[in-house]
Amino acid sequence: MAAPGLLPGMGRLIEMPAALGRLSRAYSKSHAFTEVLQLPKMELTKLVFPLQELQRHLLPDAKPDLLQLRIFDPSLEAIARAESFFKATPRHRIEYVSSAVRLDHAPDLPRPEGHTKKMDFFKVGKYFTLVDMPGYGYRAPEDFVDMVETYLKERKNLLRTFLLVDSVVGIQKADNIAIEMCEEFALPYVMVLTKIDKPSKGLLLKQVLEIQKFVDTKTQGCFPQLFPVSAMTYSGIHLLRCFIATITGNLKTN
Repeated sequence: MAAPGLLPGMGRLIEMPAALGRLSRAYSKSHAFTEVLQLPKMELTKLVFPLQELQRHLLPDAKPDLLQLRIFDPSLEAIARAESFFKATPRHRIEYVSSAVRLDHAPDLPRPEGHTKKMDFFKVGKYFTLVDMPGYGYRAPEDFVDMVETYLKERKNLLRTFLLVDSVVGIQKADNIAIEMCEEFALPYVMVLTKIDKPSKGLLLKQVLEIQKFVDTKTQGCFPQLFPVSAMTYSGIHLLRCFIATITGNLKTN
């Protein structure tokens, strides 16, 4: 099978043991979660639980229940606890570790020496590692198949794959290739809808409903809940961080 497309899309992978890479990049621009908790309820919901905020825009007489899709529904207290994993301190470092071209270049030691920047490894303290994969398409590196497909099939401590889908355009051909690969390899994966600040409210609702229907009817390995996020407004980021802290076994939630 042809190697999948990881647009900036599919290329976030969580490993154990060992964090979050690019999602933490915007943290310095975000509010501390203690400040978020002081926001009015409507603003807090929009920022932390974007699916809940979208739900209120649906017509009452034709309302698919987006809220029942909240399989992962942590408390604000749990989300606050998760934030500590994504805040760098002198004793808790969030750092780039290395890059690798193929699976046999993937790091086992703390800081292996020089590799071409292909798969980027980011480490959050001692808890987990995020691998940022290259994008699929005409800009994909020539060794994309050997690098990505082999890694996904053989990396034993891979916990979850995050497929990033642009909420403006929805699922595209390259996304379908990535989805087919995850399904074929029986990889547990999650759809993260990015740029939710870009489309109109109506378009965003349309995309969420269509993608949710696709997940419900066309996939088996995809986590049933979508995670809409915006790197600009930070909407949904706190919830996604909490999800990552939870699936890596570092946080217990109800």
